[in-house]
Amino acid sequence: MHDWQHNKTLAAWLAFIGGPFGLHRFYLHGLSDWLAWLHPIPSALGIYGFQRVQQFGSDDHLSWILIPLAGLHFAHTALLAIVYGLQSREAWNGKRGLAEDSTEGSTSWATIFAVVGALLVGTTVLMASLVYSFQRYFEWSIEAARAISQ
Repeated sequence: MHDWQHNKTLAAWLAFIGGPFGLHRFYLHGLSDWLAWLHPIPSALGIYGFQRVQQFGSDDHLSWILIPLAGLHFAHTALLAIVYGLQSREAWNGKRGLAEDSTEGSTSWATIFAVVGALLVGTTVLMASLVYSFQRYFEWSIEAARAISQ
């Protein structure tokens, strides 16, 4: 019989897909985990940053902070998916008080796909959000320098 509360593959997928909303923490630690309840905040702020860009344009300084905040948060949860997926069976089971040879910490192809997906998507989101913020900042700096020199 499986104790799905401790399944490594499911935890990796939840961190990858639902990590920005804390699903992996709710799964592993329960509804009383206060960190899980904090996870939606950076995600909501990032969504608000995208809405500000649509409303005020790409020169909105607050969106330059909010969008990368969401990107960093998603990259963090993708990294957690990678960490969960790459843990050895013994390490995974030991942290959860399971028998060392329990199948809950086993690695399967589904675990590997979660790790690969988290690596690809997490890296892309991280780089895209940082590039967006830095590009906007440097464009603004150049415009400010031109205004000063005139």
